[in-house]
Formats: sequence, structure tokens, C-alpha cells
Amino acid sequence: MFTRIHSATVIGVDSSIIEIEVDLKKGLPQQTIVGLPDTAVKEAKERVNSAVRNSGFVFPLGKLTINLAPADIRKEGSIFDLGIAVGILIVSGQIETQKNIEEYVIVGELSLDGYIRPVHGILAILETVKTIGIQKILMPYENYSEASMISGVRIQAVRYLSDAVGLISGSQYTIYPEGENHASVTTVFQKRKAAVKKTQADSVDFSEVKGQAHAVRGVEVAASGGHNVLLIGSPGSGKTMIASRIPTILPGLTEEESIETTKIYSIAGYFPENSGLMEKRPFRAPHHTASEIAIIGGGKNPIPGEITLAHNGVLFMDEFSEFKQNIIQSLRQPMETGMISISRADFRLIFPADFMLVASMNPCPCGYLFDPDRKCQCSISQIRKYYMKISGPILDRIDIQIEVKPLKLAEIVTEKTSLSSASIKKRVMGARNIQKSRLSRHGITLNSQMNGVLVKRYCVLNQSSKNLMSRAVKEYHLSARAYFKILKVARTIADIEGRESLREEDLLEALSYREVEDILYREPKIP
Repeated sequence: MFTRIHSATVIGVDSSIIEIEVDLKKGLPQQTIVGLPDTAVKEAKERVNSAVRNSGFVFPLGKLTINLAPADIRKEGSIFDLGIAVGILIVSGQIETQKNIEEYVIVGELSLDGYIRPVHGILAILETVKTIGIQKILMPYENYSEASMISGVRIQAVRYLSDAVGLISGSQYTIYPEGENHASVTTVFQKRKAAVKKTQADSVDFSEVKGQAHAVRGVEVAASGGHNVLLIGSPGSGKTMIASRIPTILPGLTEEESIETTKIYSIAGYFPENSGLMEKRPFRAPHHTASEIAIIGGGKNPIPGEITLAHNGVLFMDEFSEFKQNIIQSLRQPMETGMISISRADFRLIFPADFMLVASMNPCPCGYLFDPDRKCQCSISQIRKYYMKISGPILDRIDIQIEVKPLKLAEIVTEKTSLSSASIKKRVMGARNIQKSRLSRHGITLNSQMNGVLVKRYCVLNQSSKNLMSRAVKEYHLSARAYFKILKVARTIADIEGRESLREEDLLEALSYREVEDILYREPKIP
């Protein structure tokens, strides 16, 4: 006897429908799984066998062949367990009817007692199911909260294999009550706003930062236009403190961004149970000892890396120059295109990686090269080797580069602090609204996303401004990319002030945020 079950698998940050074909013939007991299964899929034979028996059913004797189609897609994980078990029970006649079985996509991992464990990537699977027009999905109970974020598909979540069999055969079963899965994404999205605001109220704030007005202003400009930032300064000058407060001045995720970001975290296995859609922008801070796969993504079973987990948010790389050079260089593609391509011998995947890079580093290995009060202990060769990882192409892609100078005693003991995050965020939101109004017709929302054509259109310079930029190009040896990035930053500065035209002071402020290049490439002078 033969049957066909629809299931699904996650590929990168998307999913694909997989057909589970089950065939049972007379012969010596034998069970074979074909169709490029990995080790976890092959082990399904033992999990399904025990789950079927411990759920009160009989595992059939005979030659059992299970094909996962299409055969050219590698099948990974335990997501096919439930579909395989249902197929085996149908071909062995233990499910009385298979009427309308093709209306279902069936996913779930089976434990040995028949309990259905949750799976990763359920949002990606639901989006695919909805796109191809299948009406129902049979899935683990524990994935229900996450799955309810997607409307338009009838979600039927069960706890045990026996419940799944009862549902398909039309007999008694336990399932989520009807009506629980009809909340729209918008409704769920709005319900979470109050909880998010309450959490944000207890978070860190820019008002805790003392001094560093130039750095705080630069971060405000970066957040307003989505620009990348590099902070360089001595230990204890406040680089990490400033960077960690950037999320407090960023707007929340839009509904579309929230679904997209939540889907990525679901696939990566970082989706907290019963947490609903993500509202706050991600803030990822990987350690400098992290591997290339951990940062970029990939691996034998490709998973998103830190740069994809930072999609629609912030990637903070503290001790930037301590990261491996190949990791730093691999940032060039995502910083330019907003995505990362993972290519291997047998597959090629595209992961989204549209993040705001915030990097920080010391000016030398000991950290005190330009500190007026501390003596640097590094040799010239050590300093040059330290800078070699931060290449020109990487610096070119970092719009705002700021020297964070050590605080003086008067600044440390003063009661005067920076502006609050709320007041800075208000200006950031105002600037972003202006950009959205101007750029949405072009399919983008931030100044940092403008291409050369849009820069020429929206960053018009008068003659004196052109002369200023000409002098800057010659003096600082700016590349074409750096030239356009300065114009983008100047456009953001004007938007913060609510001005349509660019002024010389906007360009001068934008140029002041390129000082790190001078720091990195000036000749070190060791006392």
C-alpha cells in the first residue's frame, strides 16, 4: 500500500514543502529512508518505531520504504517524524481513512512515548504553507503560540501521536479549542506594545553618560540615518557604555520587520517560548573569540550567524581589531548589500543581514597610545600589526568614525549628564519620518540605503559646499565611496534639524566623523 504526506523543511531562512512517500510491501521486515536524509532523519526509524508502539498502535511487519521528495534537497533534523509515523499508520490500515490527508502539512518531532516535541522555524514553514495554498497544518502543541502570529492557515496543534491519529481519522482527539488561532498579526502585535514599553522603562539610558558630547551626538546621527559607527579610544573612556545604549534611541520594529526578525530567531532556535512577536530591535554583541561560522553563519547544517541575528537591529563588535581578520573582511558584503551569501560545494544560501554596525576598539594593544596621562607600552611594529586588520575598504564602509577621548576628573565628578534617551529618540524618530516620507517611493527608508543616483538627487550642494568637499577629498584622500557616505551623513544631520537643503555646517560635522582614519594611519610616536 502507498500513501503521500506533505511535510516541510527549513532551508536557510526559508522553507520548502517536502513530500513523504510511504510504501509497504510483503516481505522480510525492513525499513529504508531515502531522499538525501542526514543522520537525524535516518534515526527517525527508531523514534517512530517506539512512538508508534508506545501510543497503542502496531508497527507493521514487511518491507517499508520511505522516500523524502524532492530527492535533490538535503533533509535535516527530526521535523519529519510525525509525518512518517502518520504515513506508516495509514499504509498499515490503522488509520481508518486518509480522506483529505493532502490538505495537511504535518511537522513535529516524536519522543519515544509518542509526545510531539516542538520544531524550529515554524513561522517560515507557515509562510510557505500559506503561499502555496494548503489550508491546514498539523503541528506540535508547544509551537502554537509562535504559529498564531501568522493568519490565513488553520492551525491544529496536538500533544501526542494518538491525538494526531484521532484528528486525521475523525475519532476522538485533543486539540486547541476552535477560535484560539484567529487573532490577526496586527492584533497580537498591538497587544504586546504595553509590555515592551514597560520593559524599556527599566533599561539603561543615555542620561547616565557623562561627557562625550561629540560621541553621543555622532551616535544620534548614526541612529537617525542607519549609519555604521566606529568608536576608538582608551580603556574606560565610555565606548561600550555608549554603544550599549543605542537600542534605547532606536524605534521599535515595524510589523513587517517584526515578523521577519522573529522568523530568523525561530529558525536559529532562539525564539523564547510564549514570547510572541519580537518588538525591540535586536542587539547582538558577539565576543571577539567567536568563530567565523558563529558570526557569518553556515556550517554543515547551515544556520544564521550573528550578522543575520542582528538583521533589522544592531551588531556591536567590541574590541573590533581583536576579531579574526577573515571575519572583519567578510563584513564587507553585508555592509554594502544587506545580505550575506553562504556558498559551499553542494549548496548556496542567502541570509538577510541588514544591520547597523557599531564597532569599538583601542588605539593600540595596550590602549593608551593617545592618552595624555598614560604612557603607551607598545612598540611601533605591534601598533602597525594591530591596525592591519582594519583595512581601508572596511573603514570606507563605516560612515561615522569617532575618537572617544578619556574623561577628565571634572567631567567624572560633575552632576551634568547627557541628554536622556527619550529626548534623543524623539529627534531620531523625527529624522527617520522625514527620510521615510522622502525615500519610501524608492523602496527604502533610511539615508544610509541611498545609492549614488539618490545621493545626487537629495544631497544637492551649492558652489561653496562643492569647494569644501573638493578640499576635503584632496586633504583626506577620500575614495568615491567615502565621499558619498559623507554626503549621506550630512543629509541625515540636516534631517535631524528639519532642513531640506544641505549647509556647509552639515558637511563640516559629517567630515568631523572621519577622524579615526587619521588616527589609524598617522605615524605612531612612542614616548
